[in-house]
Amino acid sequence: MRIGELSRRTGVHERLLRYYEEQDLLHPQRRPSGYREYRDSDVDTVRRIRSLLAAGLNTATIGTILPCLREDDARLVPTCPDLLADLRREHDRITRSITDLETSLGALEEVIAAAPPEVARRALDG
Repeated sequence: MRIGELSRRTGVHERLLRYYEEQDLLHPQRRPSGYREYRDSDVDTVRRIRSLLAAGLNTATIGTILPCLREDDARLVPTCPDLLADLRREHDRITRSITDLETSLGALEEVIAAAPPEVARRALDG
């Protein structure tokens, strides 16, 4: 299938599919005309990429773990022994980021709560 069909089947813009190829996440064949030719399995690959991006992983990390994942009843299942350790590190990184964001949110809420009533009223009016 060509890139437009892959885009329609996955809901992912063609530019983003080209980016995935640049990041070595997709590997279409090239026709003599230069057109990309995708396999039906690339639909599943794009869906895996989207799931991993939604989980907070970057494309470099996805590139290393993608070959070690398979789908089982719409769930991603690790198949390589070292993958679990990598996923745990990513989990810990994301957890630290959430903790940092919660700390920042708390500090911001304190500053907002410290505003004098007249300042708060003007902010709501404007």
